[in-house]
Amino acid sequence: MNFNWSVRETVRPLASRLFSSVYTPAHPYSFHIGASFAPKPPIRFAGEKPRVPFPSDGIIGSWRNKMLSRRKAVQTKACGEDFFFYVNVDAQHVGSYDIRVLSCLGGLRVVFGQGVCLGVADGITAWLESGVDPALFSQALMFHAHRYARSAWAGEPEVDPTLDYEEREQVEGWELTPYECMDLAYGGVLREKAVEAGSSTACILTLNSANGLLRAANLGDSGFSIIRGGSILYSQPVQTHFFNCPKQLTKLPPPSGKRFTRACVDSPRDAETYQTQLCNGDIIVAYTDGLTDNVFPHEMAEICSPDPEVDPSDDAQVQSMADRLIIHARDCMAAKTRVSPFERHAAREGMFFPGGKPDELSFSTLTDARLRFHSVTVVVALVRETEG
Repeated sequence: MNFNWSVRETVRPLASRLFSSVYTPAHPYSFHIGASFAPKPPIRFAGEKPRVPFPSDGIIGSWRNKMLSRRKAVQTKACGEDFFFYVNVDAQHVGSYDIRVLSCLGGLRVVFGQGVCLGVADGITAWLESGVDPALFSQALMFHAHRYARSAWAGEPEVDPTLDYEEREQVEGWELTPYECMDLAYGGVLREKAVEAGSSTACILTLNSANGLLRAANLGDSGFSIIRGGSILYSQPVQTHFFNCPKQLTKLPPPSGKRFTRACVDSPRDAETYQTQLCNGDIIVAYTDGLTDNVFPHEMAEICSPDPEVDPSDDAQVQSMADRLIIHARDCMAAKTRVSPFERHAAREGMFFPGGKPDELSFSTLTDARLRFHSVTVVVALVRETEG
């Protein structure tokens, strides 16, 4: 999907609409987005209750289905405990109308802004042992992140410098950093009655098309990497309490007499933030740990290269990268004799887990062959810088 729309507009309040000129700042950067995902096989665990998903006719359920319906080569229809989102960021909706339609009404003074916000979340599977579906938390977290991001700006709002100060103050939308997006989304989950409890890692990024600035906030062992010139330029360090226990946003159930001594409760304040300037041809891969526990960084860089078997367009190429990352991760999970990144990390802790990493439950169950497959989700962004 290409978010390189030529015009993005925010309609001003009625008192400020009757102008004939239009301010059009340059937007030299565009972003092509691909996403792919695969769940683990459906397995029931001791203590697990029947899962009750968000209803498909509800707000979160219908949004979830729309995100999952995107075209991809990997033939899966669910993310397991993972979820993701991506959205154009620029205060693009006014009321029930799309601003691109409103701009055609004529005689409007408008401002422009453009960018992309994207993210991934990995629900902590150990909640299954307490009868909680961790997918509800990660889906709700990404839904609320999407909800807040779609009416905000990826950077400082762009305004017409010829406007008076009072008119500038009327620009709709606000600058939303990834940290603020995570904090607002987490608050939305805490208020979500359908999410009784659960926890999730989170990684949220914004890409600004006006200046090419990437900003990120990450909590836990999901993360992102930037690939430049066929090599890894940067990879987000993981945040853990101890081995195989990532930092996580958590919602504890209402008081019931049951103690959750194993629950880790972290805050968006614990998230690590990062920003950097992007260049033409950069590739950003946001992922859950199902990728990085099974795929080495150099393999990720090799996979994120042109695919001669698909259409040469940027949209097709970036989707192919996302699909190939998922396929390779799944192949690695099934390879019992292959040394994986997770195996090497475990060895440094004095533990032995051969092959790919399955999932976070308990070490007593990690050797069960049924658990060999892990949910894995990626969102890939390809940066293009246009001349003029």
